[in-house]
Amino acid sequence: MSGTPDGAPSPQARSLRRGTLAAFAAYGMWGILPLYWKQLSGVGAVEVLCHRVIWSGLFLVAVLLAKGRLDEVLHIWRQRASALAVLACSLLITVNWGIYIWAVQAGRVTESSLGYYITPLLSVALGAFFFHERLDRWAKVSVGLALLGVAVATWRLGSLPWVAVVLSTSFALYGALKKKAGLDALSGLAAETLIAMPLALAYLGWTGGGAILRGEPKATALLVLAGPVTALPLLTFAYAAVRIPLQRLGFIQYFSPTLQLGLGLFFMGEHLSPPMALAFGVVVAAVLLYAATRPRREG
Repeated sequence: MSGTPDGAPSPQARSLRRGTLAAFAAYGMWGILPLYWKQLSGVGAVEVLCHRVIWSGLFLVAVLLAKGRLDEVLHIWRQRASALAVLACSLLITVNWGIYIWAVQAGRVTESSLGYYITPLLSVALGAFFFHERLDRWAKVSVGLALLGVAVATWRLGSLPWVAVVLSTSFALYGALKKKAGLDALSGLAAETLIAMPLALAYLGWTGGGAILRGEPKATALLVLAGPVTALPLLTFAYAAVRIPLQRLGFIQYFSPTLQLGLGLFFMGEHLSPPMALAFGVVVAAVLLYAATRPRREG
């Protein structure tokens, strides 16, 4: 039953609709992030990364305090296994954020979007490797096609599309480690950013403080707001993840790299070289094949 006797949507249907809208909102926010980082082109990528780490950490701590959940971060650090997992996750997400910010500033948004098209298929492969999840024939073909797309681009370009490879590999490994360690999205990210924060503060101190101490109002505002800008999609995603089936969530995630690709091509003046266009075609075909061959169940 999809509704109540009086014709109104049932609570389950309303929850599903809200979760779906929240998922599109989360991936939509991630998809338009290049516009935000592009506004900070006058600030070095490493400096932007440091501010993203610092202000994200502070914002997430504030959210956890408001929810009465700050002790979750302390609990993570008290256990050796989870502390090591957080350390590894912190390294991976810092690399991912840094490369992504640099790629946007360097005019390589389209290559970044290729990386995020590949990520879910790479996560499928890591699921088989780390968690012994069974891959059916079509999943294996889809992963193989995605790897073929990267291989063809490497051959035709004469070099590895390293931005796409680093972004996809770092984020897929990050997700696998978080799952293996059982880390909560919110408290886990707070712990990860707090670990990286001393290095970020040290770098800013060593370089003289950067844009904020130079008194640049626009840059200062954008850098401080990097905390909420980072955390808001995460919180929205967490709201969606518990309300809709993983199959639907997995399909919606392609909304983000599609937006990024559109921004790169139509708003940022980027162009796809023939080898990269071929790689996109092969990877998108792999994604469509994987999506089309999944079991048709919503639960």
